[in-house]
Amino acid sequence: MRAIQVTEFGGPEVLVATELPDPVAGPGEVVVEVAVTDTIYVETQIRGGWGPQFGIEPPYVPGGAAAGTVLAVGEGVDPAWTGRRVVAGPGTAGTYAEQVVTPVDRLIPVPDGLGLREAAALAHDGVTGTGIAEAVRIRPGERVLILGASGGMGTLLVQMAKAAGAHVVGAARGKRKLDLVRELGADAVVDYSGEGWTERAREALGGAGADVLLDGVGGELGLAAFALVADGGRVSAHGASSGGFSGIDPDEAGWRGITLRGIAEVQFGAADITRLAAKALAEAAAGRLRPVIAATFPLVRAAQAHTAIEARTVAGKALLVAAGS
Repeated sequence: MRAIQVTEFGGPEVLVATELPDPVAGPGEVVVEVAVTDTIYVETQIRGGWGPQFGIEPPYVPGGAAAGTVLAVGEGVDPAWTGRRVVAGPGTAGTYAEQVVTPVDRLIPVPDGLGLREAAALAHDGVTGTGIAEAVRIRPGERVLILGASGGMGTLLVQMAKAAGAHVVGAARGKRKLDLVRELGADAVVDYSGEGWTERAREALGGAGADVLLDGVGGELGLAAFALVADGGRVSAHGASSGGFSGIDPDEAGWRGITLRGIAEVQFGAADITRLAAKALAEAAAGRLRPVIAATFPLVRAAQAHTAIEARTVAGKALLVAAGS
């Protein structure tokens, strides 16, 4: 099979197409013929040198989720899975490939009427976004500030917060991305690439601060946004696309009565992954949630996808598409 392999850490050019043996399903596993592979920003960071922090060393095939069709099942797996359209959920290793092995407990059926591209676009971000929305429990009338609102998960969180009845302020970089966030239902948008963005954000929040901060960016931007949270608010600091997570002081959060959730709280087990993914896919199939697919790249051009992701030119999701899909 054709796959993308990283043989050394480095820039996008280290993503090289190669031929690897077709995988074989072991007990409790299935082989999925991959049609569309999801990409997320952290994969560019792992490739760039963060690998050891995740227990990853070259050579490796990147990727952690995909959508496709079950090609074969291993011992102990119901043969009725064969031929079904599925998402191989987060925790599936090596999805930058034409075929991948995944445990059956990571499989999520794709509902009728939902395309595999849309399903793949929800494979990671639908799980994490739905889990975050459940945890912070946004209520009608609350003021919600979303950093990285034009990203794959940010675009979902904007829609989820609006569906919950919140006043949503989306923060992103550049007019094109801000226009997208506004189109998705945000009540106000703020460009955090310029000076004075926190003052504009506070004004958009009505002057009283945010009841909920959903931080998909981290770093100094996330820390500045934390100062906009009202006492007693809730924060999900789950993003590090700026190069690191927000350096929020948990003691300050405590004395201000702010509930603080970090990246550890969005590391879900198999049962939650399948439940949250099924919920996101069902919402999309019903037309209540729209994954924004900004760009698709042939699998063999994974390096171009990483280049675009790192250049911040992708507003929404970038997907890798297998030949013929």
